[in-house]
Amino acid sequence: MNYYMGIDLGGTNTKIGILDIEGNIYKSTSIKTLSSNGAQKTLERIWEASKELAKDLQIDISNIKGIGIGIPGPVIDQSIVAFFANFPWGENVNIKKMMEDISGIETKLDNDVNIIALGEAKFGAAKGSRASVTIALGTGIGGGIYIDGHLIPGFNGAGGEVGHIKLVKDGRLCGCGQKGCFEAYASATGLIREATSRLIVNKNNLLYTIIEGKIDSLEAKDIFDAAKEGDEFSLSLVDYEAEYLAMGIGNILNIINPEIVVLSGGVALAGDILMNPLKEKLKKYALPVVVKDIKFVQGILGNEAGIKGSIGLFI
Repeated sequence: MNYYMGIDLGGTNTKIGILDIEGNIYKSTSIKTLSSNGAQKTLERIWEASKELAKDLQIDISNIKGIGIGIPGPVIDQSIVAFFANFPWGENVNIKKMMEDISGIETKLDNDVNIIALGEAKFGAAKGSRASVTIALGTGIGGGIYIDGHLIPGFNGAGGEVGHIKLVKDGRLCGCGQKGCFEAYASATGLIREATSRLIVNKNNLLYTIIEGKIDSLEAKDIFDAAKEGDEFSLSLVDYEAEYLAMGIGNILNIINPEIVVLSGGVALAGDILMNPLKEKLKKYALPVVVKDIKFVQGILGNEAGIKGSIGLFI
């Protein structure tokens, strides 16, 4: 039987799994990435942990037919990382060749959110769809576009960077250094920024009570929890979030026209209190034809998305 190694390379931890081509995980583990040790040593440690998994499963290394890796950064030709979002590993690093030299096994890689999108398209919430967009709504906003069996990586590996669609001319500063990005408004960070500015001048609300006045500890979940209790202050923040989500997603729908949008990340866990106004507001920003029959679903692969998605590179 043939097996594959799936690797989700994270800023702090790296998840590793042994799977078959159907995406079934036989065993997985997690190790500290320790990226400060450099790319070569990090990949060598990952390979040692991978071999231990195979040993535990009594799988001969010759039966591992491919290694897929999700990378935090833009990837060119499933081989070269233009730059790393969290690692001091330089630019235009050929991780494919490096891992193949270490392991002797064919290796393919892609951006980590693209990998999540591929996992949801092949094995998860978007399985069976021809066109899907996966949007990760967390500290930032990432995205992956899947059309007719393929990811859209772009010329320099930056395809799918939906978080940097511009919504406001010379608007809020984004972590990317530019202004007015989708991410600066509709990510958890953007929502917390807006909530903080309002809480400073308005403390007569349930949200302020829930966080016991500790504005610095505010999380997006607190806002949604208070809104579900009927707090008008928090409901206005949910409306703010829904407005900018609708604007950004509306632009994506107009360009890609997917049949399904997969939402993942902490903000996506808000549920109907956010999804219902989002769907209503989409009518202002998306063409009727792209909204017709569109499906919004929550990602179902969770922490396994990166491992499973990396195997999709071999299908």
